[in-house]
Amino acid sequence: MVMDEAVYDKTLVTLRNNHIRVTPQREAIIAYLIESEAHPTAETIYADLAPQFPQMSVATVYNNLKMLVDLHLVEEMTSNDAATHFDFPLHPHSHAICTNCGKIVDFDYDGLKDVNAIAADETGFLVSGHHLEVYGLCPDCQKLLGVH
Repeated sequence: MVMDEAVYDKTLVTLRNNHIRVTPQREAIIAYLIESEAHPTAETIYADLAPQFPQMSVATVYNNLKMLVDLHLVEEMTSNDAATHFDFPLHPHSHAICTNCGKIVDFDYDGLKDVNAIAADETGFLVSGHHLEVYGLCPDCQKLLGVH
């Protein structure tokens, strides 16, 4: 997948506007997340970027991910593999999570566009967003387990 340069540039502007220094490691972590569709863990990001940045530690990756989550630029999610996964939401989407292997797959459903308005109408909340996850068995695990 090709990186979305506009999203990358906007992210760097957000960091600078929040007086956060843009380091080569930080840039690489952001680019990795924007390019990835795999919902990587901090350990995966570290393993993939360590050859380029031998001085980088897994703590550096964790600290950068926490900062990106705190700025609402990156989503943090868990699956049944007990690891924390990270997603750069390039567009509004939901997640299907395999209850057997922990695989996370993005999906879109236009019917969810009205959820914020409906929730606001029914609850009186000033709704800022929503997050949907569905759980089940991915196609690979269905084959592995012999279920349909």
